[in-house]
Amino acid sequence: MSPESKKLFNIIILGVSFMFIFTAFQTCGNIAQTVITNLNNTDFHGSGYTSMSIIYGVFSASNLISPSVVAIVGPQLSMVVSGIFYSLYIAVFIQPATWAFYTASVFIGIAAAVLWTAQGNCLTVNSDENTIGRNSGVFWALLQSSLFFGNLYIYFAWQGKTHISESDRRTVFIALTVISLVGTVLFFLIRKQEDTKAPGEEDSANEILGDSSSAQNKMTRAVAAFKKSIKLSFTKEILLLSVTTAYTGLELTFFSGVYGTCIGAVNRFGSEEKSLIGLSGIFIGVGEILGGGLFGLLSKNNRFGRNPVVMLGIVVHFIAFYLIFFNMPNDAPIAPMEGTDDVAYMIPSKEVAILCSFLLGLGDSCFNTQLLSILGFLYSEDSAPAFAIFKFVQSICAAVAYFYSNYFLLQWQLLIMVVVGFFGTITFFTVEWEAAAALVARGSDYSSI
Repeated sequence: MSPESKKLFNIIILGVSFMFIFTAFQTCGNIAQTVITNLNNTDFHGSGYTSMSIIYGVFSASNLISPSVVAIVGPQLSMVVSGIFYSLYIAVFIQPATWAFYTASVFIGIAAAVLWTAQGNCLTVNSDENTIGRNSGVFWALLQSSLFFGNLYIYFAWQGKTHISESDRRTVFIALTVISLVGTVLFFLIRKQEDTKAPGEEDSANEILGDSSSAQNKMTRAVAAFKKSIKLSFTKEILLLSVTTAYTGLELTFFSGVYGTCIGAVNRFGSEEKSLIGLSGIFIGVGEILGGGLFGLLSKNNRFGRNPVVMLGIVVHFIAFYLIFFNMPNDAPIAPMEGTDDVAYMIPSKEVAILCSFLLGLGDSCFNTQLLSILGFLYSEDSAPAFAIFKFVQSICAAVAYFYSNYFLLQWQLLIMVVVGFFGTITFFTVEWEAAAALVARGSDYSSI
């Protein structure tokens, strides 16, 4: 197998592994609050929103040390261990206990930081400036296929149900735990890179395998990675991209946890309200896959860079927010177990609700594929600190959004996303224009980004 084929193989294995793990985790996040409100066990006092807030809060803090962990352990082993913690978190739902639920939330927050930093490293090491756009799209499409499979099962298994029984819950979460473990094992298939790089590039080529010489060298690399993360945080490009990244954190919370809960709380959807949560997740996944695949395939022929894709993303999201505002009752995110009978500005429509799911997924793929692409392009020499900062900002904003989702009505959640999304788009445009100017100055073709 040629070096280029081996790199593409590694990207595909990376994407498939994440697809399995996040089939389990994203389905879990989508249904967690609904499952918890249907628990008969009065000893359990957990909240799905609070759990996600803990996960993303710990995730954000852990991103400060995750480059050091990846430098010491190596990306491959980092991803394997992290995958095991994802599986343990999902397994908690088989027999929920409040202490185990929140303890697992802390551990998965740490594991997520290490997992995503290692993923960014693996993606960058197996790409160059001509393939980073394609590889980002391929990875994103495979990752977001996870939304399709898990939610397809939820749609059929929960059809016609207004209450989730203990048997229903256990069946779902045992299956999701096994799926997560399969994805974890697949990380072992990522292949070792041949030493095809110049001598000055040797270290970055070996990073993907976790190769190292001595404990002292590992600690030196760990300290250097931490220092670089702190220094990089205050550069102009990272500060500007942080606004865009903050928006992806807010809308991630909305489409992955809040919107499904809203749909499940609308009594006017009748006996289909619970199964519609699964259908919503499927169409979010369809939007994510379509966007990731399309922008990945078109990246080599895109003469206009990343800005038009981000512009498409914000327009699509604003349309979705407008329709959700008209279609969904204002108290849907915080409705009790009995649901809500309120009406917004139109009679709640299943078709409009599912269309909005598709638009949320499509818009999210626009932002995330282009952020992955521009970070891999700007920081191709040493990607781990840049991806750690990206996940730090995204996750802390997701944690804040999950926290206020316990209290804020739908209209205020939508307004916050509109304001941050508007400014995030402008800051992304600024960084992209500067990157394009630097590329032209270097004598490269702008379409290669």
